[in-house]
Amino acid sequence: MKIELLEEISSTNDYIKRYLEREEDTIVSAKRQTGGKGTKGRSFLSDEGGVYFSALTFYKNVPACDAFRVMTHAAVAVCRTAESFGVFPEIKWANDVFAGGRKLAGILIENVFRGALLYASIVGIGLNAENDVSALGGIAVSLSELAGRKISADEARETLIKEYLRESTFEDYLSRVRFLGRTVQVTEGERQYFATAKEILGDGRLLIEENGALRALSAAEIGIKL
Repeated sequence: MKIELLEEISSTNDYIKRYLEREEDTIVSAKRQTGGKGTKGRSFLSDEGGVYFSALTFYKNVPACDAFRVMTHAAVAVCRTAESFGVFPEIKWANDVFAGGRKLAGILIENVFRGALLYASIVGIGLNAENDVSALGGIAVSLSELAGRKISADEARETLIKEYLRESTFEDYLSRVRFLGRTVQVTEGERQYFATAKEILGDGRLLIEENGALRALSAAEIGIKL
């Protein structure tokens, strides 16, 4: 796999798209981003000291219905990275990693499909290592703060790349999801309500129970106290 390390770019996810035509598995990481993106088009604070990482992977004969496993693999890689520094985070459905009730990392995935098959994926990961996240008003945390010692972005990046290249299973993902069975606040468009999180299905949907009825969510936001 090709690995490219850069000083500064707008977005690692945008930059790595130049390799799509080459059909070459590639990892790109930058010390800072000027136009980092989160989910739903939100900006992602990308100051120096964090790990900003994108991986482009091509697949053969992977059904589109298995695309959620791309995200589970990325989340497990982030968790394993933190665990190697003595930090034990948990996964919040569907694409965030939290520790101590604060966001440690965000994951943004762009999949490319060809018919009923997953052709390629771009996995963007922003992991707080030694960067100052105080401007986010206490909603984010860094590996260094959690570990009680400085963990450099270089050290965290090297570990994340190693863990991303390591295989993982859906069970590895589920073992780091700890909010199931609890009450969550669900936001679907303009509607907010409380429900019980029951199960994460193999296709990535979250099974909830609301007023005694079971329903599977494919697109929503949940709020939980971690």
